[in-house]
Amino acid sequence: MSKARLPEPTSADKAAALALAPVSRETLTRLEAYVDLLLQWQAVTNLVAPSTLPTLWTRHIADSLQLLDLVPGAKTFADFGSGGGFPGVVLACALADHPGARIDLVERNVKKAAFLREALRVTGAAGEVHHRDIVDYVDSRTEPVDCVTARALAPLHQLFGFAEPLVRNGAKALFLKGQDVESELTEATKYWTIESALHPSRTGGDGCVVEVTGIVRRSMAAAGGAK
Repeated sequence: MSKARLPEPTSADKAAALALAPVSRETLTRLEAYVDLLLQWQAVTNLVAPSTLPTLWTRHIADSLQLLDLVPGAKTFADFGSGGGFPGVVLACALADHPGARIDLVERNVKKAAFLREALRVTGAAGEVHHRDIVDYVDSRTEPVDCVTARALAPLHQLFGFAEPLVRNGAKALFLKGQDVESELTEATKYWTIESALHPSRTGGDGCVVEVTGIVRRSMAAAGGAK
């Protein structure tokens, strides 16, 4: 029995995505190469939900690109749980012509890490794949980064735990979230005192970007306040 043909992104969706998040011709060429590669690998490795393929450009590409407007001038990124490359590979494609820009893609799944390496090679984007657990990566990171990102990875209280050492060292964190963001924030504040802002997603729907500039574990915050 032959395998069912996967749906493909539509030209209308691509045009809509580029209207939402315009890019240079060079960046578009890199993104097109990345999308072509993703569609090839999707046939054998589940990188994105098949139902999202027709709207891949708005649902995944533009959704990732919108982060750049929240960190103008940022060049060094740590992308947790990069998976199929959102937002990490997309950001790497957009920043490839910026001197000094570099994206660390942290992914512990062997197949997805292999895909990410191939994506960086095919696009010529500046980045490095770290095939390891996030905690191990953060513990070994000696240089500060400008921004920490994650998408569809874990609840906010866990993401804050992963990102806290890097945010404490000067990074801004940007987490792409869906309709459950308010309940996740409520749960997270049981464990963390945070400085944050919510930005509605440019791509519509119930999505938003959680921008975080400060994270302190509650026990530490309480101890500091008692002095």
